[in-house]
Amino acid sequence: MKNTDIVFRSVGPMELDKNGVLIAMSGGVDSSVAAFLMKEQGYSCLGTTMRLYDSNFSTSTVLHTCCTEKDVEDAADCASRLGIPFEVANYTADFKEKIIDKFIRTYETGGTPNPCIDCNRYMKFGKLIELAERRGLFYICTGHYARIEEHNGRFLLKKAVDQSKDQSYVLYSLTQNQLEHIKFPLGEMTKSEVRALAEREGFLNAHKHDSQDICFVPDGDYEAFMENYTGKSYPEGDFIFPDGSVAGKHHGAVGYTIGQRRGLGISYSEPVYVYDKDMENNIVYVGTESQLYSTGLIADDVNWIAIESLTGSLHVTAKTRYRQMEFPATVEPLDGGRFMLTFDEPQKAVTKGQAVVLYQGDIVIGGGTITEAIGKR
Repeated sequence: MKNTDIVFRSVGPMELDKNGVLIAMSGGVDSSVAAFLMKEQGYSCLGTTMRLYDSNFSTSTVLHTCCTEKDVEDAADCASRLGIPFEVANYTADFKEKIIDKFIRTYETGGTPNPCIDCNRYMKFGKLIELAERRGLFYICTGHYARIEEHNGRFLLKKAVDQSKDQSYVLYSLTQNQLEHIKFPLGEMTKSEVRALAEREGFLNAHKHDSQDICFVPDGDYEAFMENYTGKSYPEGDFIFPDGSVAGKHHGAVGYTIGQRRGLGISYSEPVYVYDKDMENNIVYVGTESQLYSTGLIADDVNWIAIESLTGSLHVTAKTRYRQMEFPATVEPLDGGRFMLTFDEPQKAVTKGQAVVLYQGDIVIGGGTITEAIGKR
C-alpha cells in the first residue's frame, strides 16, 4: 500500500477551514460510512489512520481487534474509493506513554483500567484535533455512535439513537472545545442501516466484524502481556476468605479484577468472587456474591459536559461499566474536584480504575474515574 503524498499549508486557529474535516478511519465499516456521509454533505475530507503500536500479530489472530496492517489497507481502500486524500499518522510513542504504560500502572496499583476510554481521550480526540488544526481543518469525524447538540451556547453529548450501539459512556471525557470540533454522523443511524449503506456503496468492509478486544492484548491475557512488556514476573500469593482463612493460591494479583468468578480454581459450597485486592501484600480477597455490593463510590479526574461544575446534589442515572444498565443515584461535590455518588440501591462490583458516567435522560452530565467503592457490605 502506498500512502498518498499530501502537502498542507500551515495555518493558525483563526484560518481554519470550517468546511474541512479530518476523518479518523480505522478500516472498519463505521468510520468508512462516516467518511462517505461527510463527503456527501459537501465537506473537504482528509482520511487519517492512526498508527498506535507496532503489531507483530497476524491478521488471522486479530479478527476482533483494530489497528492491524489489514485495517490500514481497508481504510486506504475506502479513501481511494471515495476519492479523498489519505495518510497514516504515527503516534506509537504517545500511545505507549498515555495508554499502555497507564494500563500497566493501573493494574499494578490494584485497579482495572479502561484503555479504550483513555485512547479516545488522549489519542482520537486529543492528538487528532491537534493534527486537524495543523492541516487547516476545523473538524474531526469518527464512526462513534453518539450525538452532539448545541444548546444555549453549550455543547451537549447525547446517547445514540441506536441504544444497542450507544458509545456515549466511552466519550464522557470530551471537553467543550473538543465537542465544538467533532462530527458524529452515525449518531442518528442504526448499525443495520450503516451496514446496508456500506453494502450499497460497495465497501469491502460492509460486513467486517466490529473490534471487540483491547488492540494491544488481542488474546485477552493481560497478565502475560504485562510480564512480556515489562520483563517483570508477578508472584503467586494467597486468596483470602472474609474470615481470614486461605482459600488457595493466585497467580499474581494484577491478573484479577473485582467481580471476577471464572479462573479462580477455588472449590467452595457456593460461587466465589474477587471482591478486593491488597497489592502491597499480594493478597486477593474472595467471598460470596454478597461481598461485591456497595452503596456508593468516590470518583476523581472528573469531566463535566452538560454543566460547568457541580455545586450541589443532583439526582442522575449512572453506569460504572460500559455494558451495564443505568441505575439511579445522587451525586454530590467533594473537595479537589471529586464527587461522591450514592446509589438508590446497592450495586455490584464497583471497580477502582473504571469510569463512572452520569446521565439525565439521553444527556451525558459528566463522569470520572472510580477511586474507591464505599459502604461495602
